[in-house]
Amino acid sequence: RSMWRRSGESAINWVRFMNEEIIILILLAVVAVLAGIICYQQFAFRKGIKGQILQISRELKDIVDSESGEKILAFTDSGAVQELCAQINRRLDSQQKMLADYRRSEISSKKMLSNISHDIKTPLTVILGYLEIIRLGGGEREELLDKVEAKAKAVSDLVEQFFTLAKLEAGDMEIALSGTELCELCREVVLDFYEILTREGYEVEVEIPETPVYVTGNADAVRRILNNLISNSLRYGCEGRYLGIFLRKDDGHVFVDVTDKGQGVEKDFAEHSFDRLFTMEDSRNREIQGNGLGLTIARSLARQMGGDVTLVSRPWERTSFTLALRRFF
Repeated sequence: RSMWRRSGESAINWVRFMNEEIIILILLAVVAVLAGIICYQQFAFRKGIKGQILQISRELKDIVDSESGEKILAFTDSGAVQELCAQINRRLDSQQKMLADYRRSEISSKKMLSNISHDIKTPLTVILGYLEIIRLGGGEREELLDKVEAKAKAVSDLVEQFFTLAKLEAGDMEIALSGTELCELCREVVLDFYEILTREGYEVEVEIPETPVYVTGNADAVRRILNNLISNSLRYGCEGRYLGIFLRKDDGHVFVDVTDKGQGVEKDFAEHSFDRLFTMEDSRNREIQGNGLGLTIARSLARQMGGDVTLVSRPWERTSFTLALRRFF
């Protein structure tokens, strides 16, 4: 009986040992399977990310080479890849905007050179014609010489405006700023146009304070701006036979409104009035010379002084160019 008892205990111990070994083996197998799954997932993830990045690289190369306006599209659950695509698209937007601006500037420059060449060639042709008449002894010599002088001055003014604009846009024109008294300067500029305003029968309305008003600016630059604005109103708003000059101010700025009641500018074209060489084709007053550079120069000068020139127009009612400058305290 004792022998049978010992044999039974041994059998039980052996079965228990075998069960523990089986459990350990099963656990080891489970761990191995889990490890394999994890390794496979990591491999697949890395392979997927690598494939997505390679696809993004190919798409980016095609977009850059073709200079198209397309964007990178990536269908992925990876937040990192999505963020990468977003930043690449931001850069593409910036690059495409720079390219578009460059092309517009290039087209504008070519157009400006073409138009200026035409504007210079026309008066030079007239000058040569007058000189030929003088050489042959025809016409009134003094009258012809006056016409030659006027045309030569027009060419000189055009070339001077062209180089002024070129220097402004290149940042090569320094404007010394100081406290500039604006009221008397406005009166002087209006008086410069007194003869033509009187001869053409204009209604002139001027509202300028009696007390001095100072702005941060440059007297020569401000005078040129006002000359350009008034010349533009007389050239394109002449049918209204009205010119208004109004000076007003607030806590930080002084405003000069140059107003006419002529054909004005339609809302869609208002901002283009400040583009280089933009002109209204049907201007009536040919006595005031225009070449499409005056308003561009006016705005460039104003902005160089920390101000601006803006336009509000209601055709045949009221068209106002407003020069805004900072007050000088």
